[in-house]
Amino acid sequence: MEFESWWLLAIPLFFVLGWFAARVDLHNAPARRGELPDAYFRGLNFLLNEQPDKAIDAFIDVVKLDPETIDLHFALGNLFRRRGETDRAIRVHLNLAQRSDLDAEQREHAIYALGKDYLKAGLLDRAEETFNRLEGSRHAAAALRHKLEIAQMVRDWPQAISLAERLARDTGDDHGRDVAHFHCELAASALASESADRFERARREIEAAAGAAPDHARPVLLAGELAFAQGESAAAIRAWGALTGENSPYLALVARGWLEAHAAIGQSVQGIDSLLDVHSRSPSVDTLAAIADALREARGAAAAIEWVEAELKRQPSLLGLEKLLELRAGRAEGAERAEIELSQRLIQPQASRLARYVCSRCGFKARQFYWQCPGCSRWESYAPRRTEEMERG
Repeated sequence: MEFESWWLLAIPLFFVLGWFAARVDLHNAPARRGELPDAYFRGLNFLLNEQPDKAIDAFIDVVKLDPETIDLHFALGNLFRRRGETDRAIRVHLNLAQRSDLDAEQREHAIYALGKDYLKAGLLDRAEETFNRLEGSRHAAAALRHKLEIAQMVRDWPQAISLAERLARDTGDDHGRDVAHFHCELAASALASESADRFERARREIEAAAGAAPDHARPVLLAGELAFAQGESAAAIRAWGALTGENSPYLALVARGWLEAHAAIGQSVQGIDSLLDVHSRSPSVDTLAAIADALREARGAAAAIEWVEAELKRQPSLLGLEKLLELRAGRAEGAERAEIELSQRLIQPQASRLARYVCSRCGFKARQFYWQCPGCSRWESYAPRRTEEMERG
């Protein structure tokens, strides 16, 4: 174990201050004890000699000698948890929770701390069981929030919805957008299934999500995906059309679907024109690539190249350049084509790095867009923009 100098201060200083604050009144009473218990100093010695298990035993002896030193236990357990030594934190708090001489408030505190230890250790079943013991206690709301965290970790979305709604009733917490995500997860799962009622289940969940957060972009995106999956292209366009306002950056996530839906009803030109309008107000490498391919299909490669070149002059982009080279390579031959392909190989590694999405909270980078970060589990921490666009600001 790597020795850290703050151990010398954190435990002794915290305990000594608490000890004397609780026991010493220089104005009114004589000191009740002339010395700290020997077990306390044995515990400090074990800590300084990197023997934390023996230190725990010594500090347990301190509590047995004088139960009023219980704050030392809580401080020690929390310290172990913060350091990632969850097995030791569990041992400390479990000992407290099992003591028969604690008052109700202290025992509840110990149980809550134990639940946090189990959660940090990834023992989710034990954590949930421990938090369940805090019903009706002063830690009930905090325990409920941790149970909601657990439900999301195991992707039990119906349970997460129930817990979030209960928190809203009991504490006034606003989990509307979270609940919308939970319903959307169920809708996405239904759409991906092969069950006969998958469309109806998805529709119910999307409607519930929209009701929980009316201004949320995700239910709108899913409503369009549902309609498109059912072959209702006009309905998909109407749904996605709601994103052309404040949520227009999210239309980049379905830019190709938007163009395909218009093509399916014979309105390719309208689809391109409307996406061009969105792109002019909210530029995106995804809409640029989708428009470029649509222009090549509708008007030829020369028109697509001309438009992309104009866009790159307006807003330079390595990912846009990669698309331009792809378009040019399709028309080039011989030495010119070889030169373009060399340029593509040279910029591809950097372009691949810039094409990722990045979490604004933990920095986790991903090739695909996530509503919930795989790294830190935060919702909506990804913007619908690639790394290049985020770095460019």
